[in-house]
Amino acid sequence: MTKQLKNHRKFYIVLTVILFIVELLIALYVHDDWVRPYFGDVLVVILIYCFVQSIVSTSVNTVAIAVLIFSYLVEVSQYFKLIRMLGLQQSFIAKIIMGNTFAWTDILAYTVGIIVVLFVEKIVLKK
Repeated sequence: MTKQLKNHRKFYIVLTVILFIVELLIALYVHDDWVRPYFGDVLVVILIYCFVQSIVSTSVNTVAIAVLIFSYLVEVSQYFKLIRMLGLQQSFIAKIIMGNTFAWTDILAYTVGIIVVLFVEKIVLKK
């Protein structure tokens, strides 16, 4: 593994940990009508993006699109009540991972999160 790849992975691992802690703090302590439902959803796609970048070596666009599609699929699974179809409605972990309620605003928040990722990667970090 090259030094550049190691640094790339370390950078994204650190970001993943920081974002995970922020998401955890939001989940545990923020019970409002804006930060938790909207900002948290924007951050979650950034968290997933950073996690994926920490374990794979592929282009910014490929990872961003894959994370966005994954996020949309999770939201669509909520629309079709996949947790209930699988008999997992009592599973705390399933509810955390897959969520409970479909919302168009979540789709918008995921899209905004990926736009932020692309802006930071392409403009700020110039990748």
